[in-house]
Amino acid sequence: MADFLQAIKEQVLVLDGAMGTMLQERGLQAGASPEAMNLEAPAVVEGVHRAYAEAGADILVSNTFGGSRSKLAHYGLEGRVAEINRAGVEIVRRAAGSGQFVAASIGPTGRFLQPVGDAGFDEMVEIFGEQVQAFVAGGADLISMETFLDVRELRAAVIACREFSKLPIIAQMTFDDAGRTVLGTPPEAAAVTLDALGADVIGSNCGLGIDGIYAILEKMRTVTSRPLIAQANAGLPQLVDGQTVFPGTPEEMTAYHDRLIALGARVIGGCCGTTPAHIRAIRDALDGRNQRWTPPKRRGFLSSRSAVVEIGGAAPCAIIGERINPTGKKAYSAELREGKTAYIRREAQEQTRVGAALLDVNCGTPGVDEPAALERAVYAVSGVSSAPLVLDSSDPAALERALKAVDGKVLINSVSGEEKSRRVILPLARKYGAAVIGLALDESGIPETAEGRTRVAGKILEAALAAGLPKEDVVIDCLTLTVSAEQKRAMETIRALRAVRDELGLATVLGVSNISFGLPNRPVLSATFFAMALEAGLAAAIVNPKEERMMDAFRAAMVLLGKDERAEEFIAVYGGAQAVPTVPKGEGPEPAIRELLGFAVIEGDKDGIVALVERALGEGLSPLQISNEGLLSGLEEVGRRFGRNQIFLPQVMLSAETMQAAFARLKQELRGDAAQSLGKILMATVEGDIHDIGKNIVCTLLENHGFEVIDLGKNVPAARILDAAQKHQVDAVGLSALMTTTLQQMEVVLGQLRAAGIKVFTMVGGAVVTQDYADAIGADLYAADALEAVAKVKALLAR
Repeated sequence: MADFLQAIKEQVLVLDGAMGTMLQERGLQAGASPEAMNLEAPAVVEGVHRAYAEAGADILVSNTFGGSRSKLAHYGLEGRVAEINRAGVEIVRRAAGSGQFVAASIGPTGRFLQPVGDAGFDEMVEIFGEQVQAFVAGGADLISMETFLDVRELRAAVIACREFSKLPIIAQMTFDDAGRTVLGTPPEAAAVTLDALGADVIGSNCGLGIDGIYAILEKMRTVTSRPLIAQANAGLPQLVDGQTVFPGTPEEMTAYHDRLIALGARVIGGCCGTTPAHIRAIRDALDGRNQRWTPPKRRGFLSSRSAVVEIGGAAPCAIIGERINPTGKKAYSAELREGKTAYIRREAQEQTRVGAALLDVNCGTPGVDEPAALERAVYAVSGVSSAPLVLDSSDPAALERALKAVDGKVLINSVSGEEKSRRVILPLARKYGAAVIGLALDESGIPETAEGRTRVAGKILEAALAAGLPKEDVVIDCLTLTVSAEQKRAMETIRALRAVRDELGLATVLGVSNISFGLPNRPVLSATFFAMALEAGLAAAIVNPKEERMMDAFRAAMVLLGKDERAEEFIAVYGGAQAVPTVPKGEGPEPAIRELLGFAVIEGDKDGIVALVERALGEGLSPLQISNEGLLSGLEEVGRRFGRNQIFLPQVMLSAETMQAAFARLKQELRGDAAQSLGKILMATVEGDIHDIGKNIVCTLLENHGFEVIDLGKNVPAARILDAAQKHQVDAVGLSALMTTTLQQMEVVLGQLRAAGIKVFTMVGGAVVTQDYADAIGADLYAADALEAVAKVKALLAR
């Protein structure tokens, strides 16, 4: 372990290239399991590793990418996980020479986690843990996680690696040419999340050429000081003389070497389309170059699936919305007891709209199963807002359940200076990659002086460092006391803010409005105290962002303190005739039922949609009117927002599930009458490819838009696709492929459809498919994502 981590400090290591295409050249049949060759043809697999070893690779990666129980089950091999993965590592060990490292490969399971899919977080940790234990038994030097599309699934994989081994970890995600994963995660959010989990090297592989990978790593570097890895494809796939080829030459793979070294890429390798010749070129181009690199200073960040917020340092104060808290809110408390989330979703949207950068989530109220409620709240907030979360609970079980549900790096509220609190909370933060709020109190209560609170803060910092948290992930709450009762202690809080910042170098947070409790005209006093705290260096504030006076003080202070450069945010809010953003107070008539149906779909209101459908039926709307004039108009707006990158795939899927709940109720009204179909679509993942996440999403959205879908599943032979197309008399056939090794099956299917005289429209898609490739094989349309597929199919069949 120490050797690998030391080696990347001293030099840039070369990781090997593609495995699947090399095995195909050596006899791997379409539709067969590459990993089974570890048992059935180990000499062939070893030959590939030796070719890369001889080309100069420092790191050889095992043939275990699809070695999880979920993937192997497609071949009836789920009972041989340990055997296949251990053999994969042992084969690499036989091929590796002196000084070459053996990396065990982990790929995604092909399943979505709840609530988007059916997989549980603990189940995912267990699945990956089976592989990790086999890697340890086989003698791996490190673990390389590759081609992940879902940051939450990758969180589970990293946690499994830490739980079942002490091996160094490389963690990589795959991004599209727009700079996001399929589920909407940008490089910065991925980097913050993986850094916090303790991945030793982070970066990106597959999907892009070396120029695209460099652009991804450039964004990652803005938020992390970790070593990076670049594992690019040899360009983007093209169809040449009926064969899928990657045009990137070995020389082109070295074009970014100097920039990658300067950026802190400590591992450079190849992905799809790369060969031993590419790896040799990478190796040769590194020799003789100055490979020294000094990591940048670490900074404090939080993340969600799709956003990043910096806390501390030179960053502006982060506003933490406090409204998702049942204290004094009878309606919210009632919803918690009923298992509903309408209040949570509404407050999340309203608070972020008026300036909250983070959202505090609290579900602690009598009569509520807090672990289940907090998990449900996390899902609800994440479905409607990109703001990173602050998990506010004193229940360790609730915190852990919520930490499994989050998509990024959150802030735990809170740990105190009490020994029991530190012992329970800090290990949770370390395991799940969270930051913590430290309350400046201990067994003796709240110290009266700033010096006393600073001492408690120092005790919390010492414990956090011992638990493995960096100091940038400790945010100290210097505690706001009610001035009506303890007037002299208000300035002690201000003094404590400065002392914690200057003496301990820590960021600070306050629940600001506590200062004015029990006094008249509270916003005046709270806003003034807020401004004083900001001048003292307050890094984050728990406030009601819908209180205009508080936000006025905040925006003005950010300008005066030089944290709103050129007063851009201030001008955006107050410039010209533009009013301060406020939340609608509900004046005027209630929106019509058609609008409410559309809003519910846009917001993914699964809890409330059926009641709205019932109301619409009661008002005399027909099922067709409810669908076309309400539900589908909302789904079309979802598509527009997705196209503008205002929402991402998880939100789209939540809206689709809301549609399904509404349609289930409408079907009862049809009494067996067949609804009018826009067309009949056959969908399949081509033979040899066992990835179907993208295809399943397309199927769901096509059904929601009124198409009849026949889904044949994955790894579907061409003959079965032809038979089904004829049997069901479909209007269109849609084909999906994620692997470069299965691309050619798309051309096979299209060719056989034409040869058989089956007149259907054809569409293709998948991570490795491009418009040029679709044109080359004669597909009628190509879609880059699920909503684009729906729009193009509707246009095509409407001709």
